[in-house]
Order: sequence, then structure tokens, then C-alpha cells
Amino acid sequence: MDKKKILIVEDEEDIQEILKFNIERAGYKVFVCSTGDAALTLLQKDNFDLIILDLMLPDMDGLDILKKIKLNFPTQDTPVIILTAKGEELDRILGFELGAEDYVVKPFSVRELLLRIKNVLKRAKDSTHKKIWRYKSLVVDQEKMEVTIDGKEINLTITEFKLLTQLINAKGKALTREYLLNSVWGYDFEGYLRTVDTHITRLRGKLGEYSDIIKTIRGVGYKIKT
Repeated sequence: MDKKKILIVEDEEDIQEILKFNIERAGYKVFVCSTGDAALTLLQKDNFDLIILDLMLPDMDGLDILKKIKLNFPTQDTPVIILTAKGEELDRILGFELGAEDYVVKPFSVRELLLRIKNVLKRAKDSTHKKIWRYKSLVVDQEKMEVTIDGKEINLTITEFKLLTQLINAKGKALTREYLLNSVWGYDFEGYLRTVDTHITRLRGKLGEYSDIIKTIRGVGYKIKT
């Protein structure tokens, strides 16, 4: 069986060494980087089963990194455990709102952290069923990046597929055009909000009889029918 791959984003060398040694001894494959920029670059090249993320990094705020991880299509389902010296309630709340699965405050017990890693990975495995979404005869398989209606495949572009899955994963919550623009096209995209509307129109056209599952929320954006 392949070892689970864990990425540690931590700039303090002594903590890096402690984490790497103990997590590898527990049977995981560990990768380490010291900056947010290095982490985001690595995440573009490789897939990980879990990310342990320090909030206090030299180049970027950890919450900003977490936001980019959870808005980026390939990494949005990768579980994240926040590791930080901050213990304030606000930081915990922000971390959970941005999609973190767990939160560990320094100084921490290695045994407790390993238990949390085990539990988070188990929850992630148990939730794999959410990768396939069904609405009547419409089926969206996120792992295969495949959409079918009555068993017939619908050819969507990557962008259209990303839009659809962002709405699906929001589980009926309305998403703003700004959010969709950032999450699908990326923070560096210098486009207009109208771009979202144009692609939603095309997506609805391809969904045919199921075009009405995408609801327009006037003055806000869009949501999926659940």
C-alpha cells in the first residue's frame, strides 16, 4: 500500500525536524518547505493527502495560503491542519471558515498531533463518496472530470467543469461572482465579473434540460439546486 503523503509548511527548523521525524516514523511520506510561496509551487506539481500549515510564515500569511489552497480546484479537497503559536479564538474561527479541518496550537503534543492526522485522513477517506454528485439523471464525477446525462457524456471545458463543481461543493450556498472569478480563474486573472456570467450561460446551454439547476441570485451570484 502506498504511504500517505503529507506536506509540512513550517519555517522553524527545530519544529520541522521534530515533525518530519515523528510523522515519518508513524508510516507517512513527508515533504517539508519553509515558505508559503514554496508550498504553493510544490502543490502545483504534486498531490498530497494532507497539509500541515503554520500560520506564521516569513513571506505570506498562513490564512492567505489556506484560502488559495481551498479555492484552487486541484487542492480544494486536500485536508489542512493549521499549526500555529496563536491560540486566539478569532484565528481558529477564520481557519475553519476558510476550510481547515483541524487546528493545533503550539506547544503541542506530538502524540496528539499524530492522532489528529490519523482522524483527519480517516474523515477524508470516508467522504470520498461526495466526489460523485447526482441530480436525477445528471451525474457529475469529480475524480474522472466527467459529466453525463442519461448515461451520455456532456463535453464541458475545464473552466465550465470548475464552475459546476464549485457550485456543487458549495451545497446550495450562493457564491458571488467575485468568489467564482477568483476560485476558477485565479487571483492573478485580470478579467471582469461578466466573464463568470458568460461561462455560466454556456454551461447552462450544455446542461440542456438541467440548465435550471444553476440558480441566479440577483445582486449576488449563483447557487446550485440541491
